[in-house]
Amino acid sequence: MIIDTHSHLDGDEFVEDLNEVIARAKEAEVEKILLPAINVEGMQRLMQLCTEHPDYFIPMIGLHPEEVKEDYVQQLTTLHKMLTDNLLSSSAIHFCAIGEVGLDFYWDDTYRRQQIDAFEQQVQWAANYGMPLMIHARNAHKELVEVMEHHRKDNLRGVFHCFSGTAEEAEQLLSFPNFMLGIGGVLTFKKSTLPEVLRQVVPLSRIVVETDSPYLAPVPYRGKRNESAFIVATVTRLSEIYDCETTNIAMQTKKNALKCIL
Repeated sequence: MIIDTHSHLDGDEFVEDLNEVIARAKEAEVEKILLPAINVEGMQRLMQLCTEHPDYFIPMIGLHPEEVKEDYVQQLTTLHKMLTDNLLSSSAIHFCAIGEVGLDFYWDDTYRRQQIDAFEQQVQWAANYGMPLMIHARNAHKELVEVMEHHRKDNLRGVFHCFSGTAEEAEQLLSFPNFMLGIGGVLTFKKSTLPEVLRQVVPLSRIVVETDSPYLAPVPYRGKRNESAFIVATVTRLSEIYDCETTNIAMQTKKNALKCIL
């Protein structure tokens, strides 16, 4: 059984056929799907889906770096209250992680300072409440490592989501001992250098699998809307890289997910 550790099935892209998407995921032996949050506005839909599909969808809470705008302080205040209320609640639905949080300077770095501040605050939530992190970083590796170094002694754990960097970057991230690299559809792309990076420096014990649906669909689905069932293509590619059965990949990455984020 496979755990998709990062999938945005609460998005508008899945409103019309979500039940079919879930059915295909279960047929592909996807056991659980973790749903990262993006902002305050999306929390109602996220929690609704997790209530409708308990033990299958598991929610996170956080402010995505691309959602950090002028109102980010208010957003963080509201999200923090949601988090603390949930921690004290007797509800069966609990947040599994602080995420999706991080830094993204790819399209626009207008809010660079605010992004760093928002990330720092949310990393502190994880430290304060003993929760994992689901971390997004794009065009921001140096700044990401700088923030994480500030918290190296906090015994944090979690996932560096959608890793597609160099061997040197992988080694830097793996120096944080309780973190995994989230590996998704990019691994299957023809020009991806990720297979060689994994072979060189990343043990299977430090990987979780993800789809990031609806984005980054793996080959042979590239260009289509991604969905959790397509995670099998990533698992298959990992089995080739690590020269072992797909069942072993599924079992080990599930074990890794249970260790770092569930």
